[in-house]
Amino acid sequence: SKNAAFARACAESNRIFIGPSATCIAAAGNKSAARKTLMELGIPVIPGSEDILASPQAALEVAAAVGYPVILKASGGGGGRGMRIACNKEELLDGFAVASGEARAAFGDPDLYLEKYIEKPRHIEIQIIGDCFGNYVHLGERECSIQMRYQKLIEESPSPSVDEVLRNKLGATAIQVARSVGYSNAGTMEFLMDKGGNFYFMEMNTRIQVEHPVTEMITGVDIIKEQIRVAYGEPLRYKQKD
Repeated sequence: SKNAAFARACAESNRIFIGPSATCIAAAGNKSAARKTLMELGIPVIPGSEDILASPQAALEVAAAVGYPVILKASGGGGGRGMRIACNKEELLDGFAVASGEARAAFGDPDLYLEKYIEKPRHIEIQIIGDCFGNYVHLGERECSIQMRYQKLIEESPSPSVDEVLRNKLGATAIQVARSVGYSNAGTMEFLMDKGGNFYFMEMNTRIQVEHPVTEMITGVDIIKEQIRVAYGEPLRYKQKD
């Protein structure tokens, strides 16, 4: 579902892929590339590396600049694979080879990037839908802060830590991200929020997620049906005010 080569093969064989274009999947799905694009747009991202890490030494240099603790992440995927938290130089060096190996095994891509590790964050995700005519809506937030080994255990919506003002800011930022890559169809923007209420873009999932029924239950929007309508070339039937 997040394979740009598969989406491209569908287009080349005159078959409709129900999802974003291959270009969008490649641009948004590669986390280090997406992070770099958003930094250029002025969208808040967690302090860290501006590109993939060329070596363990490069990781040490970035970590020294942003301060420990830091977290290594796989550029080509997620789900807790290819991730290591480091509280000092030794842990960073030890974790680099392990995380890179995990990333290669899981995603076929050993590349890593590094971020400042935000302790006890809120994990907020925004569900968006966009059509092929530049129309976008967000369907509010889901909070998935309760996790084990980077796997989400509980999804809650609306989030108890998000008020209407913050919801509007997060939604507008999510749509700005989608516009920046010409995204269409359903997708999820994930943010981390610190204790002060500051939020940072973390990643974009260029697919429907297993937790999407939580949003469907509170909005009444059948997201799968909307995906099919968008893929068929129809405009969104909803405005943000709806």
